[in-house]
Amino acid sequence: MTVLAIILLAGSFVLSVILTAVIRKLATRVGFVAHPAPDRFAQTVVPLGGGVAIFTTLAVFILAAVAVVKFLVAPGCLDWLGESVTKHSPGFLSKIGRLMIVLLCAFVLFVLGLADDKKHLGPFFKLAVQFAVAIIAAAFAEIRVEFFIENKIITTVLSAGWMVLIINAINFLDNMDGASAGIAVIATCILFTAAALSGQVFIGGLALVFIGTLLGFLVFNFPPAKIFMGDAGSLVIGFFLALLTLRTTYYHEAQSGRWYAVFLPLLCMAVPLYDFISVTLLRLSQGKSPFVGDTQHFSHRLKKHGLTDTQTVLTLYLATLVTGLGATFLYQVNLAGAILIFAQTFMILAIIAILETTV
Repeated sequence: MTVLAIILLAGSFVLSVILTAVIRKLATRVGFVAHPAPDRFAQTVVPLGGGVAIFTTLAVFILAAVAVVKFLVAPGCLDWLGESVTKHSPGFLSKIGRLMIVLLCAFVLFVLGLADDKKHLGPFFKLAVQFAVAIIAAAFAEIRVEFFIENKIITTVLSAGWMVLIINAINFLDNMDGASAGIAVIATCILFTAAALSGQVFIGGLALVFIGTLLGFLVFNFPPAKIFMGDAGSLVIGFFLALLTLRTTYYHEAQSGRWYAVFLPLLCMAVPLYDFISVTLLRLSQGKSPFVGDTQHFSHRLKKHGLTDTQTVLTLYLATLVTGLGATFLYQVNLAGAILIFAQTFMILAIIAILETTV
């Protein structure tokens, strides 16, 4: 199992680095670049297309996994991987149909984001496509929440709403070098820990590929960014992150019965959600459209207080890491411990709010 984990993490990282480097040069050559804009602090022309590398890496590994399991693992050609891996091949093969639906949904979002990067589509059209994709993923790929709710219609609607929320939260975060991808890496590491503790091989494997892919992109996107992901990247990242939050198991009734463990994704995503909600409310209070970018994000306010790009993005990373680490203990603690973890998350967000309102 350890060998497989290393292959997935290292392989996706290397492929992502190679693809990002190649696409960076191609984007510059064909003029697919981002120019300085009022809603960004970037003062130079930066190539776009990072989302192409991100989606391609994920797609290659998903399709490769299907081929390897079907034609090599299942027939017994890779028994050296160990029974802990090979015994799961029948279960994986039974889920290929759902996996292809997930990949198709991600492709639609990728195309939507790529079109928006080139032509700047209307916000309501993008939202409509996102909801359509999320409903398809929830209904047909069974990417939906099932905690204490047995009604499929309700769980589908709730899950689709959550997916669209996370997709847009990650999209909003893509306002400073390294912010969106880095925070997604931290959140996915927390989710991978939960999946590993639950013995979820498939979800854990997907999380490792996702982490490797994002780290490969971050080699070029960490401040100062040499390439941007664009909406083609942020929409795909948000979708896969939402998928992982919905399919990871947090609640183990037979082991503990601690129902509040289901809030792990909410705490894990506390910082991105805070940024999304606070900026949306702020824009609405100013009579502006919440979908029109500006420089009122938490990251922008930190930089206005004198922090460098690197210091700003590291502050965001640390805040996400603190809330995420606390969330990992939810399934172990009693109610009093859970209250303390929630209080800790609230205090982190309160610190952010204080920093935001300081002149």
